[in-house]
Amino acid sequence: MSLKTQRFPLPDVGEGLTEAEIVEWQVAVGDTVEVNQTIVEIETAKSLVDLPSPWTGTVSALLVEAGTTVDVGTPIIEITVPDTGGSDGSAPAGSAAGSDGTPAAGAPRTRAPDRCSSATARWRRRPADVVAGTRRARPPRHRSRPRP
Repeated sequence: MSLKTQRFPLPDVGEGLTEAEIVEWQVAVGDTVEVNQTIVEIETAKSLVDLPSPWTGTVSALLVEAGTTVDVGTPIIEITVPDTGGSDGSAPAGSAAGSDGTPAAGAPRTRAPDRCSSATARWRRRPADVVAGTRRARPPRHRSRPRP
């Protein structure tokens, strides 16, 4: 069985965002990954996002170091996948992404309103004060008084 290397570009995970910071890699070179396994956590201007792998294979290179801000469309990881014999650049079986990381024609979208080009983006929002490194005190809860 022959192998081929796929490069996964940073997807646009929100309406019109142009860049994101690589916060933390969840995989290392040599790791085996499955479709939809979280591979990296990124931070955009709006939220922290866990990006899943669009392919099953072996991580052959991390192209961007953690802490680096990259533009949407910049390749961030290389994954070596089995070559299914298709020279048309189609995605491996079980993947909803094409060879450039964009959704394959006819692939189901998991979130209609966003323009995520990964197979599935799992959103994990954090309050802005936590992201900024501060914590605000919570306002006291309103307690009703018993009526006489």
